[in-house]
Amino acid sequence: MNFSLKSSRLAQIVLAFTLAGSPCFADVGVGAKPLPGAEVIIDGTRATLDEKWTYWEGPRFGSSLPIKWKLVQDPVATGTVLQTDDPAVGIGKYGVADIVTKKAYRDFRLHIEFLVMNEAGNSGVYLQNRYEIQIQDGDATKHGMGAVINETASPYYLYKGLGKWNSYDILFRAARFKDDKRVERALVTMYFNGVKIHANQEIDQVWGGANSGIDGGNDGGRGITDVPGGLKLQCEGHDVRYRNTWIKEVTLEKPQTSFAREN
Repeated sequence: MNFSLKSSRLAQIVLAFTLAGSPCFADVGVGAKPLPGAEVIIDGTRATLDEKWTYWEGPRFGSSLPIKWKLVQDPVATGTVLQTDDPAVGIGKYGVADIVTKKAYRDFRLHIEFLVMNEAGNSGVYLQNRYEIQIQDGDATKHGMGAVINETASPYYLYKGLGKWNSYDILFRAARFKDDKRVERALVTMYFNGVKIHANQEIDQVWGGANSGIDGGNDGGRGITDVPGGLKLQCEGHDVRYRNTWIKEVTLEKPQTSFAREN
């Protein structure tokens, strides 16, 4: 093999290792391990919960610190997991005891695993405490499981069902602004249980009103502002559980969120 071919091969190997540690080329699905530089934000411990999370004190907030959500035994595997159980919440009363990361994010890669225990179990993963990726057993509409809520179809066929762990792998790019006006909508690419189901999907607005998150009360949810936000998890009085959740800040200069599976 001549020197130029050796150099080319070496460059390919270096590139492969580089991409393996980036959001452009990553492991996805249940059990995916954190990327280099990622921050683990749910690991089944009280210490991480208290360090990384707080309540979102929106207009309907009705709980109090410390966070009342429970850490319970994993119903499938070993260890403890986080349960959306707060005594302040009645069924369907989102915004009363939702939790949000203390850290705010712009662009990021997220891995999160969830398990729904009961029929019609409902929660939600809010990107930047704005845009909801729905979790709802039994709902295959645009308001249903895996949908960018009210904006995409639900990939319900990929949901594993009650009592089983599911995963969302997400690369998110925040909206971009010029002179305080939104010039590029937020974008998201997402894998649901290892299958890509949203590819460079634009997100138009915040749904659910002021109780749903940042900008929900601005111009019917269309008044998006240039403010980073935390990752929020919704508590609606249903038994939904979370584990193995990590997030990595990235900078996505171009309006492109697509990324490939590692395998």
